[in-house]
Amino acid sequence: MPLDRKPAPNDLRAFWMPFTANRQFKSAPRMLVASKDMHYTSSDGRQILDGTAGLWCCNAGHCRPRITEAVRAQVGELDYAPAFQMGHPLAFELANRLVDIAPEGMEHVFYCNSGSEAVDTALKIALAYHRARGDSARTRLIGRERGYHGVGFGGISVGGIVNNRRHFGTLLAGVDHLPHTHLPENRMTRGQPEHGAHLADELERLVALHGAETIAAVIVEPMAGSTGVLMPPKGYLQRLRDITRKHGILLIFDEVITGFGRLGSPFAAQHFGVVPDMITCAKGLTNGVIPMGAVLASAQIHDAFMQGPEHLIELFHGYTYSGNPISCAAAMATLDTYAEEGLLTRAAELENHWQEALHSLKDHPHVMDIRNMGLIGAVELSPIDGQPGKRGFDIFVRAFEAGILIRVTGDIIAMSPPLIISKEQIDQLIGTLGDVLRMAA
Repeated sequence: MPLDRKPAPNDLRAFWMPFTANRQFKSAPRMLVASKDMHYTSSDGRQILDGTAGLWCCNAGHCRPRITEAVRAQVGELDYAPAFQMGHPLAFELANRLVDIAPEGMEHVFYCNSGSEAVDTALKIALAYHRARGDSARTRLIGRERGYHGVGFGGISVGGIVNNRRHFGTLLAGVDHLPHTHLPENRMTRGQPEHGAHLADELERLVALHGAETIAAVIVEPMAGSTGVLMPPKGYLQRLRDITRKHGILLIFDEVITGFGRLGSPFAAQHFGVVPDMITCAKGLTNGVIPMGAVLASAQIHDAFMQGPEHLIELFHGYTYSGNPISCAAAMATLDTYAEEGLLTRAAELENHWQEALHSLKDHPHVMDIRNMGLIGAVELSPIDGQPGKRGFDIFVRAFEAGILIRVTGDIIAMSPPLIISKEQIDQLIGTLGDVLRMAA
């Protein structure tokens, strides 16, 4: 191809797609060309009901006017401002707005650009916090099996999804993992499972093994999303909080998925009544419109850095786009939309209808388990012998052809629709999925 000729729009070769079976996709592309409220428009003109809020992020639906206009206006007023030794008003205003809806005790906000960066930021803050307090032996980090904490080296080190780890070498040293909470006795649970709180006590075993004085932080998703929607057993998160507090270990909640109304509260920490030391968030922060992430931190953590001469940098960490003006404008408009439409609590209003619809699939072919909470749910399918993930992928493709967007992790179907979904659209989403499951038997 001549150097002065750009590839035609239908030339798919150059884009190496993330988390995608590239060869399969490019042989039969599924292209989205427009979106509005609860629907995408496909390249062949079909309306696709969004059952996943994009990628867990478009909590207020698509192309919402207030957010769109805020971004358009900001681009024409202040497109970029450096975040190092400089500031702009929106970054400070947004931080205050986030603190206002955050769990009590979260008083400071550090900006980044994604959930992955938020996790790596929180881990670095945890390590630096202990060093700032003269406790520099605390370098060990603890995650959880089947946990997902983004794709940075810190995130995949504390994460526990095998395929996200196995190809990338030795990762960070000094990392351990708690067991996951997915127990067979909790099959077909509605809401929080009854069994499994004792699994938090595995942290005491790791303390006994390594010594509390070596452990900096524990990071968990309050509700594990990307691994296939795993709910915390009753009492589990509180036990983790009690054990970490007892041993001076920081507790980090990864709320990149659960933040901004997914479970019926602004954050899952409020839903479960357990307040960690830091919260990571992203996705719903800007309704998925512009990349942005943040770490919410307690005053205790923040203030430990505010020592020494005032002209010196307290934390040697940050990003070129930390608190980007356009991202801040999108986030402010997103928070306005959530507030005006009551979206941060709407999942609690829809939960019963969502739950009944989801569990109506329990007798469909190959369904092994169903679990739900707030406006999120999973349908776990039995795998095809010798072909793990094949049944789930086939259902995903058939569902798209039938006019609904779902997400699959292996043979687990995950759904987390925008919080603006109606009861009728819930019935349409689950009814269509039921038809697909029957046809695929």
